[in-house]
Amino acid sequence: MPRILVVDDNAEFGRILQAHLTAHGHEVVTAKDGEQGLALIEQESFDIVLTDILMPQRDGIEVLRQVKQRWPALPVIAVSGGGWIKAGDLLDMAERLGADRVLQKPVRRDDLLAAVDAVLKDVLRDG
Repeated sequence: MPRILVVDDNAEFGRILQAHLTAHGHEVVTAKDGEQGLALIEQESFDIVLTDILMPQRDGIEVLRQVKQRWPALPVIAVSGGGWIKAGDLLDMAERLGADRVLQKPVRRDDLLAAVDAVLKDVLRDG
């Protein structure tokens, strides 16, 4: 069963992602911000990190940078609804920094599952 770490400061959105992914056969662990997410990656093994970009403490860009630097084989899916910066600009930045997939909020269930499935197929093909 693939393990996914969902990092998002919006607890409700995290629960929605967790419900969709769990129903699709994945084990999901949630973190409230990038600091907690990175601490979990240090302690546990995950197949995918799915991170929001705009968060307190450590944002998703920092999570992405740290993961790609320290665990380069660990795929990252970046998610953003924007804020003071347009979501598209944030997602473009995430892609340039190595995000394996990007999704704009609100995330449709089918798009979420398709992105996770595609990343897992890439890992299996390359791994």
